[in-house]
Amino acid sequence: MAQSSAAANREGPLSDLRVLEMGQLLAGPFCGQLLADFGAEVIKCEQPGTGDPMRQWGREKPHGKSLWWPVVGRNKKCITLNLRTPEGQDIVRRLVETTDILLENFRPGTMERWNLGYEELKAINPRLIMVRVTGYGQTGPYAPRAGYGAIGEAMGGLRYVVGDPGTQPSRMGISIGDELAAMHACMGALMAIHARERTGTGQVVDSAIYESVLNMMESLITEFDVAGYVRERTGAILPNVSPSNVFETADGKLLLIAANQDTVFKRLADVMGRPDLADDKRYATHAARGAHMAELDALINEWTKTLNLSNLEKLLNDNGVPCGLIYKAADMLEDEHFKSRNAIVDVDHAQFGKIKMQNVAPKLSDTPGSVRHVGAELGEHNDYVYKELLNFADPVRDDYLKRGII
Repeated sequence: MAQSSAAANREGPLSDLRVLEMGQLLAGPFCGQLLADFGAEVIKCEQPGTGDPMRQWGREKPHGKSLWWPVVGRNKKCITLNLRTPEGQDIVRRLVETTDILLENFRPGTMERWNLGYEELKAINPRLIMVRVTGYGQTGPYAPRAGYGAIGEAMGGLRYVVGDPGTQPSRMGISIGDELAAMHACMGALMAIHARERTGTGQVVDSAIYESVLNMMESLITEFDVAGYVRERTGAILPNVSPSNVFETADGKLLLIAANQDTVFKRLADVMGRPDLADDKRYATHAARGAHMAELDALINEWTKTLNLSNLEKLLNDNGVPCGLIYKAADMLEDEHFKSRNAIVDVDHAQFGKIKMQNVAPKLSDTPGSVRHVGAELGEHNDYVYKELLNFADPVRDDYLKRGII
């Protein structure tokens, strides 16, 4: 594993690992963010002069600075490196000597064209784990295709089931396909690290966006295979599960109530002053409530509209009926539970001052992760890597800089 003086300045269970992050946008870099959050030394390589497009993407303030980059780039060391040059490729080989995980999300074959395929890198460092994130995976007839998160969401089955039944398939509102692939990549990387403890050798982690989405599709395949059932878009409701819906309040707000279990529905019926509903044959069982969902939801909505949101939420929580507010960012910032668990943190930013972002998850009791700094400036850690790690002399660094290699 990587040993460096910088490890003492990091926190978290992965602080003895070095990760070389190559690629750009989200599917690979979010995996790098997760590893960095828990202390891994992630060295992100970016094209000189331009960097990762995430430095420009997302909603922006008038000064044009990305507000996405500080999050996805957080906790990483950023260097510039032109991977398309022989000198840049040689630098990768040198870094691989002390790297635990190389993370890339180029189209399959790109690393091989640069003479940076796994077999070549493994010959340099047999313990190296290579994490490869792509749209379709490293093998199969679709592997050479350009693959993006939206395509993986569609092919993996998610897009078809998201949205209102009266509309075309909908987007989730976040880049869920990329992020699921990144999470699977992170999980695979840590599994490979664990296996390396036994075998002493690394391996390739092949994370495809469409398969990562497919992995979340519950029993969708089996339902079709056994029963010929095709899941359709259902909008806000959970088919055949009731009550589990969004209900209106007297003050024009919304509350999600999930009281579909028999014992929980009985508690809801008591709170409503309608204990008879729990014994009504139309609503007495899970299956019966599912069959009579529309009328039951209408009945509950009639009742919720007699109470304002705060009173309704308190009444349900006091009586053990699961309910939840539908939050936007402003609600999260004010919520006492978010505050008590430090779910959102303030981080220093050179241009913006203090900025807020989500904290690291999950929480570990003994070796927690942390947000140590926002996404670094392009090439901010060039001196650390090229001067301290690789011991390049000043004339060499100056020459590489002039020629656009770093």
